[in-house]
Amino acid sequence: MSSDDALREQGGVFMPKFDGNGLMSAVAVDSASGRVLMVAFMDAEALAATRRTGKAHFHSRSRGRLWMKGETSGHVLTVDQILVDCDQDALVLRCTPAGPACHTGAATCFYRLLEDDRLERVDG
Repeated sequence: MSSDDALREQGGVFMPKFDGNGLMSAVAVDSASGRVLMVAFMDAEALAATRRTGKAHFHSRSRGRLWMKGETSGHVLTVDQILVDCDQDALVLRCTPAGPACHTGAATCFYRLLEDDRLERVDG
C-alpha cells in the first residue's frame, strides 16, 4: 500500500478519489428516515458546490454539466452530513428533502421492488 493510500484510508485528511472520468458515486439518504432517496455522480465542481452551499449538487452525465438537485422543481436536498467511504471514492449525503426526490414525483427514486423478472411498485 502506498503512503497516499494509507493516508487516504486511515488518515484524517479529505482526499477525494475520483474515477477516470472525474466522478464519484454519491448516495443521498433521508436524514430522518434513513431511506435511500437517489444515487448520482459528483465531480470536483459538484462536491465543492455542495460543500459551499449546503445543497446537493451533482454532475449530470446526460447534460454534461453541474446541476443542483431541485434547481427547476424546487425539491432541493439540504445536506446535513457527508459521509466518506474508506477509500474516499464514494459519498453518502444525509439530506433533508424539500419534496419528492425522484423526477417522477415519487418520494424516492427507489420505488420499485424486483420480484423475479417483474418490478412491483412499493410505497414508503
